Amino acid sequence: METHVTEHLVDTVCPLDCPDACSLAIGVNAGRVTSIDGSRRNPATDGYICAKVRRFGERVYGPERLLYPALRKGPKGLASFERVSWDAALAHIATRLEDARERWGGESILPYSYGGSNGLLTQDTSDAALFTRLGASRLARTLCSAPSGAPNMAMYGKMPSVTYFDYPDARLIIVWGANPSASGIHLIPFIREAKRHGATLVVVDPRTTALAKQADIHLAVRPGTDLPVALSIHRYLFEQGLADRAFLDAHASGADRLRERALPWTFERAAAEAGVSAEALQQMAALYAATSPAVIRCGWGSERNRNGGNATLAILALPAVAGKFGVRGGGYTMSNTASWGIAKKWTETGAPESRLVNMNQLGRALLEYDAPPVKALFVYNCNPAVTVPDQRRVLKGLERDDLFTVVFEQVMTDTARYADVLLPATTFLEGYDLARGYGPISLQLGLPAIEPVGEARSNADVFGALLRRMDLATNADPDGELEEMLHVLGQLPSEIGDALRDQGSAVPPFDGRPIQCHDVWPLTHDRRIHLFPEELESQAPAGLYGYQLDPATAAYPLTLISPANERTITSTLGELSRPADRLLMHPDDAAARGLANGDEVRVHNELGEVRVHASVGPWIRPGTVSLPKGLWRRHTQNGYTGTSLVPDTLTDLGGGACFNDARVQVDRAVGADL
Repeated sequence: METHVTEHLVDTVCPLDCPDACSLAIGVNAGRVTSIDGSRRNPATDGYICAKVRRFGERVYGPERLLYPALRKGPKGLASFERVSWDAALAHIATRLEDARERWGGESILPYSYGGSNGLLTQDTSDAALFTRLGASRLARTLCSAPSGAPNMAMYGKMPSVTYFDYPDARLIIVWGANPSASGIHLIPFIREAKRHGATLVVVDPRTTALAKQADIHLAVRPGTDLPVALSIHRYLFEQGLADRAFLDAHASGADRLRERALPWTFERAAAEAGVSAEALQQMAALYAATSPAVIRCGWGSERNRNGGNATLAILALPAVAGKFGVRGGGYTMSNTASWGIAKKWTETGAPESRLVNMNQLGRALLEYDAPPVKALFVYNCNPAVTVPDQRRVLKGLERDDLFTVVFEQVMTDTARYADVLLPATTFLEGYDLARGYGPISLQLGLPAIEPVGEARSNADVFGALLRRMDLATNADPDGELEEMLHVLGQLPSEIGDALRDQGSAVPPFDGRPIQCHDVWPLTHDRRIHLFPEELESQAPAGLYGYQLDPATAAYPLTLISPANERTITSTLGELSRPADRLLMHPDDAAARGLANGDEVRVHNELGEVRVHASVGPWIRPGTVSLPKGLWRRHTQNGYTGTSLVPDTLTDLGGGACFNDARVQVDRAVGADL
């Protein structure tokens, strides 16, 4: 008798690195994912999801998917592996980690991971316990958001910020260093609704993005100059008597020192530095002073340079100085992950004396550290071969024969090709997680829609197994992924944990619509806004609000930026088929070099070169060129990505990556057709 299996839906959540945390409805038939669509459990995403996640099933079942543990059998980088059992793979890893600890000390072990696409379960749980108990080096996870997170914490204590729902109430919206069309797409409908109600839109971005085309004012600033632009607005507010002195006296400190640092930045000087007109700057400043409610969506593009931390500090200070708080739709939007007030009591952190390695300088760590040298590298939740600055040095480090490398991954990434031991990881469709939205305030329980494909295992299962195998486990440690989930839920405030267990999502605080400096106040120690947080000044090479000049030279005059794109989440999904990636450049820059649309070019500096084809158009400011963020080595003609041109220098605050400080020259590729 023939039986018919029908599709059923599983409710879960997308944990990938995007502010929105879409709720999902996963179609499953006979144990396989058949469709991926949005659900309406998250009201901010309301059934609509991006094209990236709709394709995620191609990752789950694609030819690049890792299905079983394997040991390297050829040279590093060639992706030549031999299948082994999980028991053999874990035994080998345990032996090599124990050997490294005995011979060179625990700090010779470097765990390397990033949390952009992970929730509360898949990072800093059993993995943190393993590496802490091994005495391994600690990792400063500063690849992204550190230069903005540091000033947000120091100035406001990461006060909850304006969420998407309140944008329609704003009469002025400034989108600064963000492109929600590529990341955070659910903000776009709220901005459109605000514009229908008469709101003015300002976009600050060196590219003419889809949103910039709709803007009333588009400031195409030179990358790295957001700080003088913001300071010129502060100068205008203070010098024209438009600063809200009553609010500043009551709720802030450091206003006079900020005014002092802003004083040299006239509109003319800032405009000359940023490559925009002084008139446009003055128009934006006057509009901001006169309009309420006004909201600034502060993105992460403005942090990716030598001035990134101070730029964010100056941008976030604007609503305090201009008196834009206290009304719905007024203030700023930054990350809202801290809105839940969740202290990760389950996270086991490394001893303070353990060596701290900045993840942006992985190449240095692998090639130069000697006290002790890095002898074992455990990579999970990230793909550093293509996402970390100074790519050539990183690859040289990964090629070391004396470096024992474990890569725990879902697909055969560029980093996985260098593994000594390759472990297959589950995707978010095959496991549990707790995902927090950092645009809209949401917290949702992710459920497995299908059983793990092949022999893939979860983070909790693998790191828990290593804890037990290395005799590092305690009776209090969860045993496996389900126990890990229940353990974390039990550590949350009861009203949150119970709601997640019972409904799959928790009711957000302030109904998900906090009004800054009305419903929520700064979470600093004195509940005041610290406009000049002195604890940060020692970090900044030029002091707080101090500006560092453009690193361009005559040999390398062009700024290379690497913005988020509509195809990948950082490098996740880079294995899927896609149109060829190109270098975007302005017609003036192309003409000056005798280049035309479609030409094969070499983008180069003292660190290396990348060969791609050019896309010539007016959608980027002169003097700036762009390659998408998250490229894999297969996406260029010579196997190197934009990160091979990025220095591993650090931002002024937070120790972040200076991706947009790459200065390059562009020529026709040698041997290319004329």
